Amino acid sequence: MHRPAAPLRHSAQQVRWQRRAGRGGGPAESSGSDEEDFFQEEGSMEEFYDADDVGYEEGRPGDGDSEMRLYLDSANVKEWEMWAETGLFYGFTTNPTILKRDDVSCNIASMRHLAREAFALKVEELQLQAWGATAAEMYSCGLDLMDIDSRILVKLPVTLEGAKAAAKLVADGAPVTMTGVYAAHQVVTSLALGAAYAAPYVGRMTDAGKNGIEEVIRMQEVVDQCTEEGGMRLLVASIRSADEIAELAGCNTFTISPAVARQLFDVGLTNDAAVVFQQHANEMGAKDSS
Repeated sequence: MHRPAAPLRHSAQQVRWQRRAGRGGGPAESSGSDEEDFFQEEGSMEEFYDADDVGYEEGRPGDGDSEMRLYLDSANVKEWEMWAETGLFYGFTTNPTILKRDDVSCNIASMRHLAREAFALKVEELQLQAWGATAAEMYSCGLDLMDIDSRILVKLPVTLEGAKAAAKLVADGAPVTMTGVYAAHQVVTSLALGAAYAAPYVGRMTDAGKNGIEEVIRMQEVVDQCTEEGGMRLLVASIRSADEIAELAGCNTFTISPAVARQLFDVGLTNDAAVVFQQHANEMGAKDSS
């Protein structure tokens, strides 16, 4: 079956280069790395790409990566610190509702603080949601968020105003996440905008009378049919239990609350087995061998 060509995607590296070349910006620009002077050389971007490094394929830069990504849906830095030690999480996701829940101020200074804390923990991405009642306000907020650090992804609601803001940010080279996805056609909208992620809310769809699991699987089929590997990802959100992750066959990107993260390790038989293993290790001389 012939699949439509995927829309042009920017790799994270390309976005960083674009920002350094055209805008300057956040902390990453002052790192003193060789990349800072990348665009001082003449020539097109394509001349400098290494296909093995950035997933360059048939003239289309992309991450070329379909591996599993987990995010922690929290603005609580103490939770970040605890879960970062597991190595499970690719990044952290937030929105104004999460900020309110975790008692974090919704302003640029506060987001700058969150970014410093997040990237000190060596995560790859931090997703922050732009706020504003109009496209112009969300776009302006998105630019401010972009300028904090090149590893930030800007989240926007998949509304008319959110789409207008997203179009401008994508044109500026910013990776965006379209959030608040409740219908498969909103995934199509997100693809057309060139979003890096679209975030469906599984639990909230179920609360509204839909079968959230089935809806998300259908959305993933749309993504698989319309993109090549390394294109837009579904960032599956509003997950109510660890078992729901296993039910979502075919999805590879999830953001989960700290409560659901704890469920990943709350398997009684496994924990009991670990206790027995250590007991037997001690009986067989483990305590005496150090």
